[in-house]
Amino acid sequence: MKILVCISHVPDTTSKINFVNGDSEFDTNGVQFVINPNDEFGLTRAIWFQEQQGATVTVVNVGGPETEPTLRKALAIGANEAIRINANPTDGFFVAQQLAEVIKTGGYDLIIAGKESLDYNGGMVPGMMAGILGYNFVTSCAGLTIEGTNAIAIREIDGGKETLSASLPLIIGSQKGLVEEKDLRIPNMRGIMTARTKVINVVEPIAANVNSKAVQFEKPAAKSAVKLVAADHLDELIQLLHNEAKVI
Repeated sequence: MKILVCISHVPDTTSKINFVNGDSEFDTNGVQFVINPNDEFGLTRAIWFQEQQGATVTVVNVGGPETEPTLRKALAIGANEAIRINANPTDGFFVAQQLAEVIKTGGYDLIIAGKESLDYNGGMVPGMMAGILGYNFVTSCAGLTIEGTNAIAIREIDGGKETLSASLPLIIGSQKGLVEEKDLRIPNMRGIMTARTKVINVVEPIAANVNSKAVQFEKPAAKSAVKLVAADHLDELIQLLHNEAKVI
């Protein structure tokens, strides 16, 4: 079985977020980038298929040379090969078109992409890839087993879970539950050293449409100052809750 895991290069959640050029671009200075968490759950499950069923695992990313450390971490975790599509990931449809081309030429049986990325939270790319390719698709996937060319997938829905059967090739939108956080792999020294010697296959992008553009970013409003009320000033507390907070 050939597995392709799509990897997004996203800011760590502890990063301080700023914007430049009139708040039209994300400021990457001083920001630590990591594997998108939903992708990491998918990668860990792919490595399980590698170890238990002899699958080969390829990771792919759309981005410039600055994303290669993230791909090398995926290699250190256990991926066999890495592909970098040499393009700026301008919007979800553009990224989906680039990834779909790699899928078509690579003949992959299972394609795993996080259900959404930590930065834009668009949740578009896996479904768009499935639409372009005409592949079966399961999003919010929190469980997956494969026997031969048949897959059983469990996905989260409002109020519960749904179990689906599908044939390969299959695209899934992965999330926590596909594996648990305790099962995520930490690269060991041998994996890190091996990853350093592996060649990242850089491919040029195909001509593709860009249908959307980020015009401006805006930070959430700062939290207001906290007012402290002495424990014996109950009337003042009620007055503040009624007139200022307007919750009673």
